[in-house]
Amino acid sequence: MSEISKEELDEIYAFAVQLGKDAGEMLMDAAKVRMGDVGTQEQKEHVQKENAVDLVTETDENIEAFIKKQITTKYPSHKFVGEESYSKGASRHYLIDDTPTWCVDPLDGTVNYIHLFPMFCVSISFIHASKPLIGVINAPFLNQFFSSCADRGAFLNETQPLPLLHNPIPPLPANAPSSCVFSCEWGKDRRDTPDGNMHRKIESFVNMAAEVGGRDGRGGMVHGVRSLGSATLDLAYVAMGAFDIWWEGGCWEWDVAAGIAILQEAGGLITTANPPEDYARAPIEDVRLGSRLYLAIRPAGPSPAETGREGQERTVRGVWQRVRNLDYSRPGA
Repeated sequence: MSEISKEELDEIYAFAVQLGKDAGEMLMDAAKVRMGDVGTQEQKEHVQKENAVDLVTETDENIEAFIKKQITTKYPSHKFVGEESYSKGASRHYLIDDTPTWCVDPLDGTVNYIHLFPMFCVSISFIHASKPLIGVINAPFLNQFFSSCADRGAFLNETQPLPLLHNPIPPLPANAPSSCVFSCEWGKDRRDTPDGNMHRKIESFVNMAAEVGGRDGRGGMVHGVRSLGSATLDLAYVAMGAFDIWWEGGCWEWDVAAGIAILQEAGGLITTANPPEDYARAPIEDVRLGSRLYLAIRPAGPSPAETGREGQERTVRGVWQRVRNLDYSRPGA
């Protein structure tokens, strides 16, 4: 696989940023029509006839079609992986290989968007040799635009470097996960199966939240537990430093690719959600994109006792000590 030059990557980055702005504007315009603030009489009558779910699906598909057309016109040799395109198929093989690939979620936080809860976004990532090099996340209702390019930094609204606290970047708490903000999601697997994913998640959430010494020593006493309803924004907020930890299973490539690019460029760590048998000593490796199991730790500076990376790895092991293994296989893989 040929390398991409700095000039080529800069051009792709500029294109991705503009594409994220245009797609975010489309997403917000559709929301305003639903709110009745703008739109032709024909558009308003269409909104009145359709239910919210159908309207959101239509918006999702329209924005993905727009993004795909722009990409395939400018970069016809690049592969395109879109949430709407692939969610309609039954196969769930790993979708990312060494081919230059665009991985897109036109609307992450669909349930939020249906209810006009502002945590929704457009997510665009450019991947080369299986590594996310560029990430763009536009949350238009929040006026938050996250972007990154390999070796060029990660930013909020194009000018604010990430993480927000960066001079210096604070170390992770010495007693992490205690004193950390822990982000997690309920996910789509709601089967009330004993020892199924939902029950394992609930047990893990309680372990992380419980007082130190509680839960047979597994209490994490985190500072707070947050659920945004968008894996993409969860990762952006970890990159921002607003969340210390994000733990999740069940995400597809389009849910995380842009967020991983931004988080890693900001200095964060992302590895597997599932604790290995020897969690205290097992190597901590970067997660494989598409594994569906993710544990992210915010960028961290050094303390007198350890480097930033050592603090991140210590926090990973502290989470692994308290969470359950999740079962999110890849059908067809």
